[in-house]
Formats: sequence, structure tokens, C-alpha cells
Amino acid sequence: MKSHLSTFLLVITILLVSPLKLNSQEDVLFSNCINQLKSPFIASGQPFRAFLTGDEVAEFHTTFFSGSMYRVVACSHEQNNILFSIYDKDRNLLFSNENYEATGSWDFKIEGSVECIVEARLNPKKSTSGIAMLMIGFKSMEEHK
Repeated sequence: MKSHLSTFLLVITILLVSPLKLNSQEDVLFSNCINQLKSPFIASGQPFRAFLTGDEVAEFHTTFFSGSMYRVVACSHEQNNILFSIYDKDRNLLFSNENYEATGSWDFKIEGSVECIVEARLNPKKSTSGIAMLMIGFKSMEEHK
């Protein structure tokens, strides 16, 4: 009876501690990502994140507004591990970091407001599974005049 109780308590302890480790890893990843959005950029909201395996693609939707300066940051636990592409709503490619050695960020200015689709996937040369996190930051209008 004691053996079964000990085993049960061990399993419960492992189940309770495992999510804490994942949350801790996500917290570190979030901190690393937010550090790339230093002043004068301001994070526009919650990060886009997905756990990806193999050739899965995460799709996020956002709107970029006319006249704003933006920075898109892609973060993973390994540098240059996230391949991301930005498309307009008609799926015309606007940017892909694959054309720039999988750089982790892209700064750009929008002349007209546009609804966009952001796709993220793992760099197959780097890993087969992991967390992909994308953050979008913007400069205030006064800062980039």
C-alpha cells in the first residue's frame, strides 16, 4: 500500500513540476524576445506563439497601420531557428526572412494600412520541434519623424 502511495505521489509531483519548467522556458524566451524590441520600439501586445514540430506552419493575423514604423521579431531557443513570412490578405509575399539568412527581426514602414498574414515555421536546418514566438513592435509617430 505504501509503495502505491509513494508511486502516486511521485507521479503527481512530476506532473505538477513539468508545466512549471515549460512556463519557465517560455518566460525566458519572452524576455529574450522583448529585449529585441528595445526603445524606441513598443511591443504592440501579446506575442504570437506556437509549439511546432516537423514542417508545421503557424499562421497569425495582424494589421499594420499607415505611416507606422514596425519591427517584427522571431524568437526561439536557438538563434535563426524561425523562418517567417509576411503576406498581404491576397497572399502576396511582402517579406520572408528566408531570403536574409533567417534573420531574427525585420524593420519596415507601412505607407498604407494593410491586413497581413504572418506565417512561422522551424528552420529545418536547425531543429525539428520547438516554440516559435513572434512579437511586433512599433515606433510612436513622434519618434520616427
